[in-house]
Amino acid sequence: MKLHVRHTTRYHYTEPLRYSVQALHLWPASGACQTVLDWCIRAPAAVVAQPDCLGNHVHAFSLVARPEHNLRELSVIAEGVVQTHGVAEFEDQPGLPHPLFYRRPTAHAESHPRLAAWARQQLPEMAADNASPSVAGLVRLASAVADQVRYQPGRTAVETTALEAFDWGLGVCQDQAHVMVAVCRSLGWPARYVSGYFHTASEPGLASHAWADVCIDVAAARWVSLDVTHRCLIDERHIRLAAASDYTACPPIKGVRRGGGSESMAVTVTIGPVA
Repeated sequence: MKLHVRHTTRYHYTEPLRYSVQALHLWPASGACQTVLDWCIRAPAAVVAQPDCLGNHVHAFSLVARPEHNLRELSVIAEGVVQTHGVAEFEDQPGLPHPLFYRRPTAHAESHPRLAAWARQQLPEMAADNASPSVAGLVRLASAVADQVRYQPGRTAVETTALEAFDWGLGVCQDQAHVMVAVCRSLGWPARYVSGYFHTASEPGLASHAWADVCIDVAAARWVSLDVTHRCLIDERHIRLAAASDYTACPPIKGVRRGGGSESMAVTVTIGPVA
């Protein structure tokens, strides 16, 4: 499927902005799951590519505003066309971190004995230590996570951890992905968080989406991508944007500023097929 994406982030400041540096995870990479046909980022200053050891395309810009500019608004627009291939199983390209890098706990997706015990109840055939995950078993596990962490917007924040979302029993796609990652790590399986886009006319609120990669063959660096929210493997509706240990390592935009007073942000994402 050929999909067009437009991702707009607008900032408003109550006082003049003096200085801003922003890092952007807003440029998808071509690979087994997709081919990027056209892409660009428009920002209020020159955008430069930054090296990334995880395989993501990261960019950054810095902006200096004089007081007389009275700069109180800025926007960043990422836009392009991606051909998706509907591939859910793939091997990492050479040069990327070893899969075991993604078995280590992180603040937002930390291993926990309670998560391991719960997962073994859902998948009795994988109760043994060092049992390898199967794709069918992981799909069932993703569905169980979706049952445990019901999709409910507005009740969690980007700071919410996997264990908090698991205990609260609710969250959004980011929380469901974090729980899936933390559960798999609790079982000793490498797993990582994926940010991206999802196309469906019936769920425009999920245009900006998140899911999980789980390693099913460490030696071959072979992974499977699972959409916990929709209880399925990823397919042609999904565009990968970035993958990392958790959300904090690959947010769409992250930066620091000087001046500006209080800040408000509005994000709009549209995605649809190209004729």
